[in-house]
Amino acid sequence: MSVQISVNGKPMDVEPGITVDDLLTLLDVKREYTAVAVNREVTPKSAYATVTLSEGDKVEIVRPMGGG
Repeated sequence: MSVQISVNGKPMDVEPGITVDDLLTLLDVKREYTAVAVNREVTPKSAYATVTLSEGDKVEIVRPMGGG
């Protein structure tokens, strides 16, 4: 059984009870210079291991882009 969330606008099926930290590991996203918002609320890095994602949650993972 899985739950469906949205990651950067794309649907994704994940295990129930997955945390933000678990999701970043699953996606192989480095935590350095990364910001995560769940349902439009920024999640502090200190809470990544405790914030659990639920069916229908919208997750945005943002990394700064270099250039100019």
